Amino acid sequence: MTYSQPKADRGNTITASESIIVAKDVEKWYSNNFHVLKGVSLTVNKGEVVVLMGPSGSGKSTFIRTFNGLEPYQKGSIEIDGMHISHNLKNIEMVRREVGMVFQQFNLFPHLTVLKNVTLAPIHLRGMSKAKAEDMSMQLLERVGIAHQANKYPGQLSGGQQQRVAIARALAMQPKVMLFDEPTSALDPEMVREVLDVMRSLARSGMTMVCVTHEVGFAREVADRVIFLADGLLVEDTTPANFFNNPKEERTKKFLSQILH
Repeated sequence: MTYSQPKADRGNTITASESIIVAKDVEKWYSNNFHVLKGVSLTVNKGEVVVLMGPSGSGKSTFIRTFNGLEPYQKGSIEIDGMHISHNLKNIEMVRREVGMVFQQFNLFPHLTVLKNVTLAPIHLRGMSKAKAEDMSMQLLERVGIAHQANKYPGQLSGGQQQRVAIARALAMQPKVMLFDEPTSALDPEMVREVLDVMRSLARSGMTMVCVTHEVGFAREVADRVIFLADGLLVEDTTPANFFNNPKEERTKKFLSQILH
């Protein structure tokens, strides 16, 4: 099976090619001696959209969670925009100001309105005034198509709407990098498209994005590169066309046969 659909046109928004994420020989063990990352290296340039794929338990989510200190690693090194990811809490706080993350679950504060969910971090972490934060947040909610729900609570929204709020909340910190950890996996099929449309829009704007997803259409259309992880190893790093049409490794071919059929 071959795919020829072109990537979404992002115009001339991507001009810089310098790296913003540099991970070298990253290794991680869990406390039960499970070796989840086995010397994984990855460089992501500014403005790139990189999709991570692989079977369950391959280390995809763990790997991107090391990028903002949510998962510690034992060996190797990771730098985000020149900032070294270490166990230093002050350092991690600085990194998290620059790295937005959207999870499988929406993780919204149920007792706060949509607008307050989005304004909370800019006010308390960026020191933004309430008025400025609310103005910016309403613009972001408009961008993700949810501004009309600003005064509702998360429990009053659909899953797709809540995930769009989560994206707006991450963008409110004005991050340099956005990480997505299977953002559509908890959604009903009819809600998946609305979230992917927001992600496509972000990609077209030139946002640096690293996405763990099994959404083949999104990867094929939007990604600059597809990374395939298996058993804690980086198996392939290539273009979407090569990944889906001409995979090199047997592990990749087996994985694709399962998700495409």
